[in-house]
Amino acid sequence: MKLWKSIAAATALTLVSLSAVAADYKVGDLTLSNAWTRATPPKAKAGGGFVEIVNHGGEGDRLIAASSDVSGKTEIHEMAVTDGVMKMRQLENGIEIPAGETVTLKPGGLHIMFMGLNQSFEQGSAVPVVLTFEKAGDVTIELDVAKMGAKSMHGKKMDHSEMDHSKMDHDKMDHSKN
Repeated sequence: MKLWKSIAAATALTLVSLSAVAADYKVGDLTLSNAWTRATPPKAKAGGGFVEIVNHGGEGDRLIAASSDVSGKTEIHEMAVTDGVMKMRQLENGIEIPAGETVTLKPGGLHIMFMGLNQSFEQGSAVPVVLTFEKAGDVTIELDVAKMGAKSMHGKKMDHSEMDHSKMDHDKMDHSKN
């Protein structure tokens, strides 16, 4: 029983910690969440920014610009494989955020590109950036800085299907709502 209480306490603490780190931002019909970037080496010239954008509205919007004081230039980019070669390019027309859909800026795909960094991104800190949407307008967000080379803000997303449930006695768990 003590083990279950310890597990429950650790789980609650982890959820509180994660919710304190990952802020949601709202602008117009859009919700932005899981905003993050990677730590960079001391003399790095560039970095990428990532965020999930959900359009709750009845019409599409478009991410048309990004700006930040941490770099000389901040652009909206796409990384894609063309003829077997990985290429990165600026998206002059921005990124469409269709009505009722989610668009995720992530490593290896759509992302915010910081070029000519004024400082390195330090793990555990935050990088401010202003995103401009065609209809919703401007929103200032902070990208939480994960470790160098991270694939996501918290390393690996939790996948319940990989958990070993065989030793758990679900009948003894407290399922009441307090």
